[in-house]
Amino acid sequence: MTATLSVPGFLESMLGEETEDLLNYKAKVSQDLLHLPGPDWVDRIFAGTDRNPQVLRSLQQLYSTGRLANTGYISILPVDQGIEHSAGASFAPNPIYFDPENIIKLAIEGGCNAVATTLGVLGMMSRKYAHKIPFIVKINHNELLTFPNQFDQIMFASVEQAWNLGAVAVGATIYFGSEQSTRQIQEVSKAFARAHELGMATILWCYLRSNAFKQDKDYHVAADLTGQANHLGVTIEADIIKQKLPECNNGYQAVSQAMAKTYGKTDKRVYTDLTTDHPIDLTRYQVLNCYSGRAGLINSGGASGKNDFAEAVRTAVINKRAGGSGLISGRKTFQRPFEEGVKLFNAIQDVYLSEDVTIA
Repeated sequence: MTATLSVPGFLESMLGEETEDLLNYKAKVSQDLLHLPGPDWVDRIFAGTDRNPQVLRSLQQLYSTGRLANTGYISILPVDQGIEHSAGASFAPNPIYFDPENIIKLAIEGGCNAVATTLGVLGMMSRKYAHKIPFIVKINHNELLTFPNQFDQIMFASVEQAWNLGAVAVGATIYFGSEQSTRQIQEVSKAFARAHELGMATILWCYLRSNAFKQDKDYHVAADLTGQANHLGVTIEADIIKQKLPECNNGYQAVSQAMAKTYGKTDKRVYTDLTTDHPIDLTRYQVLNCYSGRAGLINSGGASGKNDFAEAVRTAVINKRAGGSGLISGRKTFQRPFEEGVKLFNAIQDVYLSEDVTIA
């Protein structure tokens, strides 16, 4: 196992002026309301559910791989950007990832629990690597070749194809709030039910998509709206929820005022009793909406930039202290030299391995 960094000093260098606030903040909603990650995660959370023994085995394999094995936390490499953002836009910064084998090698060398990518990537490398790292097949995508560009998640793969190539889980995206969301919910719900029948776990990218969510702020990352998306995701039996880290709140009110129409339903206590403006509280509200953490919340790492290491570590600290289950980091890792990508994964994992980063 790779040695863990000197975490207190490492964290201070990454978090800067936010170090004290992020590491010592006490959350508004007590951790006592949550089901927190731990070594017994699969037994404690899923053994009493309707998931069959094959699903439990798949989940256990997922949670028992990589540097975070048997901690209850997960670190995943997702590479669906070749379709979602185009191969050119995604891989031009580091052309080695046009070759699908390098995607899987990065996940293995980075100590990840799993690699989540397309049917084509995993199908091409199945016999060589399916027994070496858990595969997650992303079964739907948004493609940007159609003119004019449209934003709709459509099925690219079947659950049976994922099972045949040795996957332990399937992943899918729903654009909640979009005109196509009703169809997507029905499609993904059906696919997840079939995946569970075949013994695979399910991971849902619970993303928001609507022009109405762009007002004075980008409410695609509002805690109240993303929280409700998470709740819809666990309703169709997603075992793990992927969500963007929240950056604001009061999305319902903002959309209603901007559009001069009543929008959705909420309760003032969401904003007075359950959240504050602190990022840990906003993220804890996302966890609450994942059945109080019974479905693990993994936050996404976001786009690559100049401060990738600091941003990734900050996101990991917030996710862990809020009660989340890990990070799923793509462009920040594969759009840089291979060894740097490995180091970034290790930095994220060090947060979850550190006893100095506790539940808020």
